[in-house]
Amino acid sequence: MREKIREAFDSVHAEPELKAAARQAVARRAARRHRPIRRLGIALAAAACAVVLAGGWLYATPTVQISIDINPSLELGINRFDRVISVEGWNDDGTALAQTVDVTHLSYTDAVETILASEPVETLLAENGVVEIGVIGTDTDRCARMLENVRACTREQQNAHCYQADPDQLAQAHECGLSYGKYRAYLELAALDPAITPEAVQDMTMREIRERIAALSERTLPEAADDSAAAAAEPTESGLQQKTPGHHGAGHHGDD
Repeated sequence: MREKIREAFDSVHAEPELKAAARQAVARRAARRHRPIRRLGIALAAAACAVVLAGGWLYATPTVQISIDINPSLELGINRFDRVISVEGWNDDGTALAQTVDVTHLSYTDAVETILASEPVETLLAENGVVEIGVIGTDTDRCARMLENVRACTREQQNAHCYQADPDQLAQAHECGLSYGKYRAYLELAALDPAITPEAVQDMTMREIRERIAALSERTLPEAADDSAAAAAEPTESGLQQKTPGHHGAGHHGDD
């Protein structure tokens, strides 16, 4: 009986077309089984790439500028991780210093200390130079914390002045070819000397600018006092002289 069954099956021969169709069906079933796994792998790879790209973009995006001005004028771009991602000089000395010191990827406090300890800045500070360091950003709370850390870096410097500012004038400063700190000082000087130009202050030291502001301020104070005294002495429309402040109406209430 077994021999008859074996002979019956041996007599069955699949046609080539049938064999090809069977192979294709098996291949399709296998592809369907593996397709979800392959799609999941692609999705995970895409997500990983997105995370890497987003992280790289966040790291490379400056959120705060630190302006350091003595006569080298330069600005540090600080990312959200408190790391220096850019160093840009805003005058010849600043450009030279930016090329000399390697502070990229350092924390901003390490970068500030490195710049203050550099030979040109250290020499100027030893010669009674004035350094101004500004923390410029829109996040006021974060900038306030950074300012305290920057002040700690300059604690040993007698002529270091630190400040916090909004970046509203940053674009104007750069259009004038000045760092934020130098532009800030330029505006103070221009209010006293309208003839001054950004080009004139670009290579001035901060001490020179501050001394000129102080000299012009002292000069205008006596003139303002003289103008006030002259105005007080001018006759009024009724032909009477104005009384000096503090004497107006004194002693007249009891005469009525």
